[in-house]
Amino acid sequence: MFAEIQIQDKDRMGTAGKVIKCKAAVLWEQKQPFSIEEIEVAPPKTKEVRIKILATGICRTDDHVIKGTMVSKFPVIVGHEATGIVESIGEGVTTVQPGDKVIPLFLPQCRECNACRNPDGNLCIRSDITGRGVLADGTTRFTCKGKPVYHFMNTSTFTEYTVVDESSVAKIDDAAPPEKVCLIGCGFSTGYGAAVKTGKVKPGSTCVVFGLGGVGLSVIMGCKSAGASRIIGIDLNKDKFEKAMAVGATECISPKDSTKPISEVLSEMTGNNVGYTFEVIGRLETMIDALASCHMNYGTSVVVGAPPSAKMLTYDPMLLFTGRTWKGCVFGGLKSRDDVPKLVTKFLAKKFDLDQLITHVLPFKKINEGFELLNSGQSIRTVLTF
Repeated sequence: MFAEIQIQDKDRMGTAGKVIKCKAAVLWEQKQPFSIEEIEVAPPKTKEVRIKILATGICRTDDHVIKGTMVSKFPVIVGHEATGIVESIGEGVTTVQPGDKVIPLFLPQCRECNACRNPDGNLCIRSDITGRGVLADGTTRFTCKGKPVYHFMNTSTFTEYTVVDESSVAKIDDAAPPEKVCLIGCGFSTGYGAAVKTGKVKPGSTCVVFGLGGVGLSVIMGCKSAGASRIIGIDLNKDKFEKAMAVGATECISPKDSTKPISEVLSEMTGNNVGYTFEVIGRLETMIDALASCHMNYGTSVVVGAPPSAKMLTYDPMLLFTGRTWKGCVFGGLKSRDDVPKLVTKFLAKKFDLDQLITHVLPFKKINEGFELLNSGQSIRTVLTF
């Protein structure tokens, strides 16, 4: 690894300030496979950072762009869960330097807007959730076959090199293994933070997690870390139960095993004592089920799964009137630049195990195979290495 970094140091001396030609997975249009292309990556401008990507995870959010359920301009380079090395920096960058190991952040932290300055806020005004596809100055740094290629969520990690704004990058411990800690860039942090930061799970409490994919398993890990005494996993797919138990669930159930509403089943199982529920699927019906399943007076339900766009929710307001709290969160409520390095340090101290979430590691050129694993339900997280 040290030899690899020394080689990269030599490379950087020759590439700073120049256009870099490299391989990237370009999505030319919706519902098409990725095309591995040679692209040009421009040097970073003022307050920007160019990163050599070492490893990147495949997340369901990337698939939303392919399927058209998430807004994006085309052609685009998606990917937003990665680890890399800073290749060069633009003028005015002070928080990272060439050679630093970093995680790009799909949720920026400018530290100046209202959300960043509020201790409970994290949805930075610089977030690109509307699919602008450009950096802060309104332009892109990618070109392919003479055409501009758009950025995705401030990151674009399905490429050997990317450029991000300084507010979208966190320096991490150099000892961190890139093919593992890349998950802290999205999936793990989103779930773990939902339990610890947004839900504020208390020791001795009973928690219920709807949806046992990678983020759902991370919610379970967060509940366990917070000291929950009972953690119930819920999924239609019983093949997921073994993994959920391995990361901390105390029991798992399928809604198909009872004709009663799941809220009644859970009330009977727990003696009407569910303190926290987490919806990690993104289905409107399950969001209402999760709300109804926490205690009617003091329960908290957290929406973690991304809801479908352009859909409205109808529910009985009595569910809230009796005292329940309904919350949502992006990136687990965490402040990205502040909290990502801390989570990496916790991982290195063996406070949690990311190996449980990684089912496949593939070379970058097999990206389409990685998405097939995702869509067939065979993988929890596939990590691509460069």
